[in-house]
Amino acid sequence: MVVHSTEHTVPIQQRPSISWTRSVSAFAFLAAWTIGCLMINGSQFLFLLPLYFLPFDFTRRWYQAGIRVSKGGFGTLLVLMCQWFAPTRMHITFERHGPGAFTDEEMDNILILDRNKNVVGLNLPQKSVLIANHQAYPDWWYAWCLAYFAGMHRDVLIVLKKNLKYIPVLGWGMQFFQFIFLARSWASDRVYLVNELARVARSAEKADTPLTFILYPEGTLVSPNTRPASKRYAEKLGIPDMTHMLLPRSTGLLYSLRALSPRIPSLHLIDITMAYPGIPPQGNGQEYYTLRSVFLAGTAPPAIHMHIRRYPVSSIPIGSVSAPTSGVFPELEVPPGDAQAFELWLRELWRQKDRFMERFHARGTFAEEGKEEGAVDLPLRVRKTHEVLNAYCFFVPAIAVYAWTKVRTMIYSL
Repeated sequence: MVVHSTEHTVPIQQRPSISWTRSVSAFAFLAAWTIGCLMINGSQFLFLLPLYFLPFDFTRRWYQAGIRVSKGGFGTLLVLMCQWFAPTRMHITFERHGPGAFTDEEMDNILILDRNKNVVGLNLPQKSVLIANHQAYPDWWYAWCLAYFAGMHRDVLIVLKKNLKYIPVLGWGMQFFQFIFLARSWASDRVYLVNELARVARSAEKADTPLTFILYPEGTLVSPNTRPASKRYAEKLGIPDMTHMLLPRSTGLLYSLRALSPRIPSLHLIDITMAYPGIPPQGNGQEYYTLRSVFLAGTAPPAIHMHIRRYPVSSIPIGSVSAPTSGVFPELEVPPGDAQAFELWLRELWRQKDRFMERFHARGTFAEEGKEEGAVDLPLRVRKTHEVLNAYCFFVPAIAVYAWTKVRTMIYSL
């Protein structure tokens, strides 16, 4: 049972106790979520892992194709959990007049419509680094849902803490998804990060598959603990602090862009400013929205507001990085001037986002007054009913049939 009232405007600790109907819904969510995760991870162990150890190029290709399918199944599962247990919509606006604006020609082609002229998807750059402000833990969930509607949910890449890889089922699945796990020691992490991103970039470019690398430059959530740290960092730099978010840290994003861009010439940076109704100005998102409050307590946001800008990475000051040769990674050595130029660029990007948040709190939307052109509402539900089968890994028999057909063809051709 999902509440479409003003309950989302009340801090979680002040909300009434969960009713028995919500308790039943919470139990149903846990069952549906757990079964889906178990089926996806089980299929990875039973059907895909054996392919990884076979010494044939075609089995490795099947393995990679299967991993993409399982990752897409997980992305679909995220959307399905919203549809069944936390109905909401994404209210998306596109920058039209400032930096990162979409041209009129791009706006004409950005919406994907069904036969009834309903918006069912978005045409966004298929190889991109997606960055956003970080308000609450559901942020990553909704970012993956956005990737689903852009047709990129099979190719999401996320950086996580190293200890998360050992969580049963979810951690194992994330390892199969080939996510990047860092130990939070930049001295060692930077080499590993660049190597992993170089591998992913080469693979995406060679196979001509999408890539959506999700990164949060603030590094953590806005909270009573992190706001003072951001203020101290601003004082150290001798600059004003942000009002509605934290000062971004540029190092990880800069190294990521320098690792990816030489190998993916068409790479774009997609910048999303996210806001949730009910969180007051300078409020802390985790006091109003957590994964537990959304999916177990049943108080989903009435909408997730997203303001999207996009930049070709070739237009961003990341310094000169030539295509690497002989395994050498010139992107590991960042000249101080290049690092400073990028930090100033990113900081100005965040200042603009801070102004967007000011507009949202004043008007309830990111759109400028009288300029809602291009705004779109996307209900969080799967586009086709049969995609429920993907979320619950019933694609496995289809993979088995496909593999058997290929094997038979190879046998008959001998």
